[in-house]
Amino acid sequence: MILFIRLFRVRINGGPSMRSFILVAILSLAVSAVAQSPEPASPPLAKLDAIGFALVHPLFEADYMCSEHFEGQLKFPGDDIGADCLVTGGLSTDESSGFSKFYKTDGKSNEDWYGWNVPVLAPITGTVARIQINPVVNKPGEMGKPPASFVVFKHDDGLMVLVAHVADVAVKEGDKVTAGQPFAKVGNNGFSRSPHIHIGAWRDKTPLQIRFDLRAKGLLRKKN
Repeated sequence: MILFIRLFRVRINGGPSMRSFILVAILSLAVSAVAQSPEPASPPLAKLDAIGFALVHPLFEADYMCSEHFEGQLKFPGDDIGADCLVTGGLSTDESSGFSKFYKTDGKSNEDWYGWNVPVLAPITGTVARIQINPVVNKPGEMGKPPASFVVFKHDDGLMVLVAHVADVAVKEGDKVTAGQPFAKVGNNGFSRSPHIHIGAWRDKTPLQIRFDLRAKGLLRKKN
């Protein structure tokens, strides 16, 4: 297109008819280039299959951060598209100074982590469906062996929620629990290298993304 313009540059100033011809030719080339461009490689978002989600109560009264497992990273119910959550600290009481972090000094001991032994809250109202206990406590920085200590909760509508790497479990199978009820503490066991909590949800063997009830989190903030 640039060569085309240069060829006729001398004659463009020769008159209005020639300038009109050049303009029409350039516009035609531009339209042709757009028409021949390939289709986008990715399908529109509207065509993608929707992933269901589970709205659950926050895991802790304290502030925390979570990282999520992408689809297929862990392929078992309760693991697939679940989340690993760690309690944070390091901010001043009025949050005017400091910054969020996971441990107080070097993180080499479980006790140094802000989350260690923090109460864990039930994610849903329902029944304790299963409990698994692993008494081995891991050393931070060293990956332990599965299985983790975990509790599985079942809602009346069939929703299943697993909470793993817990310690000091205070419920038993068959117990009824209410969302937000303390039922265990943060541990470091199983396939884990630091004190944290894993949470995953599914219904009818279909994994669900975790979404925390931020209104409930706001109420916990006001409570404290």
